[in-house]
Amino acid sequence: MSKDSTSFLTRLLEERREQQSFRELRLPGDKIDFCSNDYLGLARNAEVREYIHTLMEERHPAHGSTGSRLLAGNYEWIVSVEQDLANFHGAAAGLLYNSGYDANLGVFSCLGRKGDTIIYDQLIHASIRDGVRLSAAQAFSFVHNDVADLEKKLKNATGNIFVAVESVYSMDGDLAPLAGIAAICEQYNAHLIVDEAHATGIIGNRGEGLVQHLQLTGACFARIHTFGKAVGCHGAVVLGSGILRDYLINFSRSFIYTTALPPAALAAIEAGYAAFPYMQAERKKLSELIAQFREGIVNAELLPGTTPIQAVLTRGNEHTRGIAQRLQAAGLDVRPILHPTVPKGAERLRIVLHSFNTPEEVAHLTKVLQA
Repeated sequence: MSKDSTSFLTRLLEERREQQSFRELRLPGDKIDFCSNDYLGLARNAEVREYIHTLMEERHPAHGSTGSRLLAGNYEWIVSVEQDLANFHGAAAGLLYNSGYDANLGVFSCLGRKGDTIIYDQLIHASIRDGVRLSAAQAFSFVHNDVADLEKKLKNATGNIFVAVESVYSMDGDLAPLAGIAAICEQYNAHLIVDEAHATGIIGNRGEGLVQHLQLTGACFARIHTFGKAVGCHGAVVLGSGILRDYLINFSRSFIYTTALPPAALAAIEAGYAAFPYMQAERKKLSELIAQFREGIVNAELLPGTTPIQAVLTRGNEHTRGIAQRLQAAGLDVRPILHPTVPKGAERLRIVLHSFNTPEEVAHLTKVLQA
């Protein structure tokens, strides 16, 4: 292969470098974690790790999944975990996917047909946007968390209508006005789909998520709970009716054409769900650290929000990178969020707080951030 055969790739990468938006993989080292989505520390919890090993020894003789769910990859444990998750979240049925990305891609790519309409919050996650692009339905965004603008879009919708929102937005850390959104969806006979990725384990007395906390389970057509955040592992479940589960098994390509989750992943999911409903003390401490952080920020532009995701607007890729490098040099693992991940002018530091962080670490963070 000649050198010129990759020249088109080099040009595109150089453009990214010129725009200060070139992405690189980076190891965290021994810095203080203000970056990961491990809100409750379950990914590093020794008791959870021990329980995972116990479950593997007790529940399944193999460590691999051996195939897709529709071929050799279906087994009793995976069906049992799906029903347990559905029961915990107050749903009729659930279907496991290999990741939150796979779940959103699989759901939104197959639900909307020609003549249907998908309406989504303009700050919706990239995985949902990608699923929408693969759908045959027409699609429109509405102004972030603006119920009035959502209604304008609903008035022009045709066919089966699907409305997609996140309960907690991953880059802003704010909550969706779910009660208002659910009411307007009912008025226009629209199917509400809620991605609970960043609410799972965090919101509600048992970490059940915002939908259940607000008693809106009956208002949702589907909910997606992912496990790569507070649950501390990997995978996702789509919750809804038994009919929805059957439909996804038959039409969702990211479910049909992929190898099933292995037993080790199921053990991690089960161990996480065995722990986080009872972590009220950790959720209380997390709330206290969030309050401390917000009270300590006086010389920076902080977006409103009471979740572990705290967004400090810094504006401009180069400027944002510079502040992040200063924090890294001070031993704080904070990462810059740059354009094109967020719109130009909305570049930020996405600071994530955890129940294992200490008040002293948070005080150090706020001091360095505002130096």
